[in-house]
Amino acid sequence: MLCELCNKDFAEDEILDFAGKKVCEDCQVESLSVPKTCNPMAVRSARNTRESQGQKGTAGLLPIQEKIYEYIKKEKKVPREKVAQALGLSPKQLETHFAVLRHCELARGFKDGNVIYLTTFAE
Repeated sequence: MLCELCNKDFAEDEILDFAGKKVCEDCQVESLSVPKTCNPMAVRSARNTRESQGQKGTAGLLPIQEKIYEYIKKEKKVPREKVAQALGLSPKQLETHFAVLRHCELARGFKDGNVIYLTTFAE
């Protein structure tokens, strides 16, 4: 059977019913574990952790998170779809990594009309 999210083939006993779809275990776990960008406790936790470890700027980020940050910083104000496309990320992957940038108060998003833009936190 094909997973309806990743389209990979699995044995029928490895497919789960999740939110009305037939999905593999990896896609189910990924769907349940997406960090939320607007989470004051995560921001506080990230700030305290980074301060205790002496991290500033992009220190402690994953390489892809650094790339996302640098791209946003270079573009100043960029639609999130353009960021995902430029870096070869799915919207879900971008959202996951962007949440870390938001928690670290490095980048933020805002809506202008019907478009969601990403920018650096200091802008």
